[in-house]
Amino acid sequence: MMMNKGLMKKIFIGLVAAGAIALAAGCGGGQAAKSGAASAPKAQADLLNTIKQKGVLTVGTASGYPPYEFIDASKKDKVIIGVDMELAQKIADKLGVKLEVADSNFTALLSSLTAGKVDMAIAGINATEERKKSMDFSDGYLPAHEKIMVRKEDAGKYKTLADFQGKIVGAQKATTEEAIAQKELKDSKLVLLDHVPDVVMELKHGKVDGLVVQDIVAQQYLVFNDDLVLSDVNFATSKDMYTVVALPKGNPELMKVVNEVIKENTDNGNFEKWVQEASKKAVENAKQ
Repeated sequence: MMMNKGLMKKIFIGLVAAGAIALAAGCGGGQAAKSGAASAPKAQADLLNTIKQKGVLTVGTASGYPPYEFIDASKKDKVIIGVDMELAQKIADKLGVKLEVADSNFTALLSSLTAGKVDMAIAGINATEERKKSMDFSDGYLPAHEKIMVRKEDAGKYKTLADFQGKIVGAQKATTEEAIAQKELKDSKLVLLDHVPDVVMELKHGKVDGLVVQDIVAQQYLVFNDDLVLSDVNFATSKDMYTVVALPKGNPELMKVVNEVIKENTDNGNFEKWVQEASKKAVENAKQ
């Protein structure tokens, strides 16, 4: 369905005001390996005991990336909801502690993890070789496939990556989408913006020809934008990618708990349910 300009403006302003800062999105790598770091500081190695002693699990995230994490517009106070927040609560429950969520932009989030300001980061993260140098990653819990969103009228033009040669392609700054675009779209001009909704608007206004975005995130925007579609083009880099939880290096016991929670909620179908619920709520948010 088509929307009037006023409602479209309201939707995107609302998303940006909610803190449309990814992580997100997303961030590359195959299904993450379990933690295997050695030389970690003693304070980090004792993280599981520290969490239990203080009775609080502090999870860092980067809201504005539905359905993973976003602000509930129906609440008066700032409440972050989404798939990742459901997972965070399950981990806190497993540890028998209270959940505390620390929200920031994605770049600051990863820095706060390595600096020990948060106990773990859950924000639609994917493992990369570079990140593995400074943090450990859980098993994967949701497939994360990168796609290129285009205007529906142009969909027939783009069948392979080569079709984007000389085109302008957008991506969110400091994300895996940026890294993938730089690696696999070397003959395209890359435009980087801070927030996914900003790049979507650039695409709709014809200022970029495509947007590199994770498919599960793209679906949130396609609901209200029937002038946009996902192209058939696939990236080699995004094959078998999964979102993961990031922990400070050298915490195998805490990582064991995280992986147990991921397996439990994969086996019982909770992740699929959470995606559906969060996606529905994101649409409701956009309507307000």
